[in-house]
Amino acid sequence: MGISTDPADRQKEFDRQNTLGFKLLSDPDKKVASLLGAKRRGPFPNQRATYIIGQDRTLLGIVKSETNMFVHAEKAIETLRGKKS
Repeated sequence: MGISTDPADRQKEFDRQNTLGFKLLSDPDKKVASLLGAKRRGPFPNQRATYIIGQDRTLLGIVKSETNMFVHAEKAIETLRGKKS
């Protein structure tokens, strides 16, 4: 699942263009970002963060990188496979 502050219609269009294969949720008031510790002060965008959650709903890991968006998927896969990074 992905969450961003983009409005729902923009999320839907992004999914249509990229065929992501997972749900995208809209958090325009940054409530979820705030709960997860990804909200920045003021009008700035949220931090780019990936939360890896197991099937038992436990938090397995967090990936934060502002400069390399590809590291999010790589680290999430490593975590889910039980590899150390």
